[in-house]
Amino acid sequence: MPATLVLAALAAAAQLTSTPGAEPSTIEQREVAYEQIAAGHPDDAIRALEASLASDPDDPALLINLGAAYARKGDAARAAMAFQAAIDSDTRYELELADGSWTDSRQAARRALETLRNSAQFAALQD
Repeated sequence: MPATLVLAALAAAAQLTSTPGAEPSTIEQREVAYEQIAAGHPDDAIRALEASLASDPDDPALLINLGAAYARKGDAARAAMAFQAAIDSDTRYELELADGSWTDSRQAARRALETLRNSAQFAALQD
């Protein structure tokens, strides 16, 4: 099954691919706990993602989904930290989003962080 990402509350799916210079693109598939997040089981996703991050702490796909899982739990501070870590990661991927468009993993993390901040600001206005 293709690796998929959840972009904050948007729950947008993405497929990971690496584009190594002028060589042909290859699609890399990996488990990023999308099913657990989509099914509403953020605690299960967090456990799986943190275990995967132990061996690859800068993987932006894992960090983005970790942020999404924390956002699903309502932990905006931890979600923001995970999204920021994906932005700051030296590792980058080209991601195919659910709508078929492609974006850099840093851009996807920035969008997720912006969405998170906008939803927190909206929630603050409602109080």
